[in-house]
Amino acid sequence: MYKTISNKIIRTFNPCYDPSKYITDENEELPIKDWVEKYRSIVPAKDIIWLLSRKEFLSEKDLILFVVWCAREALKLIENPDKRSVEACDVAEKYANGEATKKELDAAYIAANDIADAAYLAANDAYYAASVSDDVYVTYYAASTTLAAYYAVRDAAYATRDVSYSVYATRAVSYAARVAYFAFFAANDIVYPDAADAVYNATRSVQLDKLLTYFE
Repeated sequence: MYKTISNKIIRTFNPCYDPSKYITDENEELPIKDWVEKYRSIVPAKDIIWLLSRKEFLSEKDLILFVVWCAREALKLIENPDKRSVEACDVAEKYANGEATKKELDAAYIAANDIADAAYLAANDAYYAASVSDDVYVTYYAASTTLAAYYAVRDAAYATRDVSYSVYATRAVSYAARVAYFAFFAANDIVYPDAADAVYNATRSVQLDKLLTYFE
């Protein structure tokens, strides 16, 4: 498990851009928290989370607990979340702590996937309704908020089933942040892209704060 970060280590994960875009010292190798402290104001939080949300940096238990925490935070932003989504988070957390079986986890994932599928259909219907009348765009954004939250839960449950698929862990965290983004639009009749982006970035910063607690 990596205890340090360097450009060489980052490149092993095939990032979408070369780390030299932000880190020019190719010989620099710092402890994880020192690296984050130095580059947090330079490297986007979402990219730092992408890097650290994997078994090469975190124990499987801590990775699961972090991803589930993000999913729970997402569920707080929607009204009356499906109780099965909450139960899926509960089971994933219990599984990480050795208190639930693989069979229980698989059942929780199936339920979370069913919820996400239904939310996708609802969001799709809301999108087509919005394309006909601008008056219902708020409904579309509300549906998108719910969809993103359920996607976060679904991918959190999937990542828990096999943490080697770190892509699902990072996707779950990303969807959790998008919930705040869509919720902002749903709460405002007028679209403020810059403000929504600020909400999204603030959510990412909170996620990173939480993630760093697993490295103490």
